[in-house]
Amino acid sequence: MSLDPQIEALLAQLAENPAPKIQDLSPADARATYLAMASVLEMPDVPIGKTEDISIPGPAGDIPARIYRPVAGGGAALPCLVFFHGGGFVIGDLDTHDVLCRTLANEAGVCVVAVDYRLAPEHRYPAAAEDCYAATKWVEQNPDTLNIDPNAIAVAGDSAGGNLAAVVSLMARDNKGPQISFQLLMYPVTDMTGSEKWASRNEFAEGYFLEKETMAWFEANYFGENTAGRSEATGSPLLAPNLANLPPAYVVTAGFDPLRDEGKAFADALKAAGNDVEYIDYPGMIHGFFNMQGVLDVSREAVKTAARKLRDALAG
Repeated sequence: MSLDPQIEALLAQLAENPAPKIQDLSPADARATYLAMASVLEMPDVPIGKTEDISIPGPAGDIPARIYRPVAGGGAALPCLVFFHGGGFVIGDLDTHDVLCRTLANEAGVCVVAVDYRLAPEHRYPAAAEDCYAATKWVEQNPDTLNIDPNAIAVAGDSAGGNLAAVVSLMARDNKGPQISFQLLMYPVTDMTGSEKWASRNEFAEGYFLEKETMAWFEANYFGENTAGRSEATGSPLLAPNLANLPPAYVVTAGFDPLRDEGKAFADALKAAGNDVEYIDYPGMIHGFFNMQGVLDVSREAVKTAARKLRDALAG
């Protein structure tokens, strides 16, 4: 297995011009650094039919969200994707993932509702999961406001957002709603109980964009002193005692990602529990590659493929 040449060039460029380590920054500075990096790696000026920033009632106040309707959306009620951004539960926002949401909306022909859930350490676990679940429930309950089909709702997220999408699917099953038809999980973090059991966390601990020390910083900020939360289903979906009766899933991992092994393990566990699962690993890629469409050919193709899986699942 070897790195994609474009990834190799990107990593070399980052090594020559190193940004500050996320874990060495304050949360506010880390968020600004992440946003600046996103603007460099993503495609500029992706057209969209319409965007609208709204507020969704949440368990601790309003949750900001952004609605995307595709260029070819027309006036019909569309399937809906509820999207949760990555960033280790500490960084990331609507703007860091704006291009990915625009692309998914256009390529899949869906309405995307991106959720700006509460971040740690200001709001620790399980605040993010509670916000994401509340937002998904609100989406199902407001189809006329959103002009969507309430029977065709999916959840998606990358990294920490993939964790949240998986967790929301579990919460929806256990609470008998909302009805989720599909989950799109992009290199999700699924096990917060320690890295020793996953070879990829140690094999790619440094030098591959997401680093082991950064993950430890994210997890410490998210859980604080609540160590028990790390092994709960709403913290580590892979450790849920029951993974049966969950929505069909498309799980994506990257070959040089510390999170690769637990992402594959989650796909395997979902399948073993009787769920419909499709798993794909992009062997030459690194963590976060779905947000690098401006510099990676494989990123653009991978996003299109994921959008096609989403479109087909919601059309069925």
